[in-house]
Amino acid sequence: MTNEITIQPAPLLSIVVATYNDWNVLARCLQSLSQQTGTPSFEVIVADDGSAEPAPEPVRNWSRHYSMKITRQAHGGISVARNRGIQASRGSVLLFVDADCRLEPDCLANLARKLGELPRQSCFQLHLVGDRSNQVGRAEDLRLTTLQDYLLQPDGHIRYLNTAGFAIRRAKVSEDGNLFNPTAIRAEDTLLLATLLRLGELPVYVPDATVQHAIPLSLTHCFRKDIRSAYVERRVYGLIAAKGVTIQLTNRERLNIMVSMWKTARQESIGRRAWVIVVGRQFLRLVVSIVYRLSHWPTSFRSLE
Repeated sequence: MTNEITIQPAPLLSIVVATYNDWNVLARCLQSLSQQTGTPSFEVIVADDGSAEPAPEPVRNWSRHYSMKITRQAHGGISVARNRGIQASRGSVLLFVDADCRLEPDCLANLARKLGELPRQSCFQLHLVGDRSNQVGRAEDLRLTTLQDYLLQPDGHIRYLNTAGFAIRRAKVSEDGNLFNPTAIRAEDTLLLATLLRLGELPVYVPDATVQHAIPLSLTHCFRKDIRSAYVERRVYGLIAAKGVTIQLTNRERLNIMVSMWKTARQESIGRRAWVIVVGRQFLRLVVSIVYRLSHWPTSFRSLE
């Protein structure tokens, strides 16, 4: 009697979730995947970027509900972790979400439908919202909603890429699975968008495939994270400039977005305080960015001061 090995067909979606010491919020993300309706075939790849402890049992137990792999590496940054997740995946479409995100029950079904409708399109940006249960979440919802509305193009593409909910066909990824630049510790999605722009591509917006970004931080911790992120991201913008691509918003665009946010905050139940939080966080990042540029001012210019 011979033992036959059954090879399972590759799933449509490989959902790659990079994580680093945030097992609690990841568990809620994985739970939302178990609640999908009309679900296309999918697998989940949890890319552990060197967390202090390996995945706890409550996280590992989600493998009972769907196909799930957990990869683990020495701490190398989110780009390295996501690339590792790609290399461990089998799906024809890669979907990236963050550990602190939750997918609406029909998210995957709606994404699959859009993939079928547009077989020649390679990249897809999912609809991102914030968790309105607290003030930080309401501010995030205001920021995300306004940005997506403003950057949506008339043809259905969007000048925006956020890996809290971004899908790309595997055919667009290099054979070695390195989609993300490993030197990009932060703003790796912005760098990827710059690459797509240089190739003449923009993601297709999928408004009915909704991902909720639930920030598990206090406002004070958000400010601290903004300072660190703004400093690190300047290096990425240097890489983008080297590509000859203009991707940052102009001052006029920033002003228009802030005005639009203010109108939305007044009309809806989000509240004006959410607008103040968004403006405060953006202003802080701008100040850090200016300080970074001044600290790296060419020596030849400093000698003229």
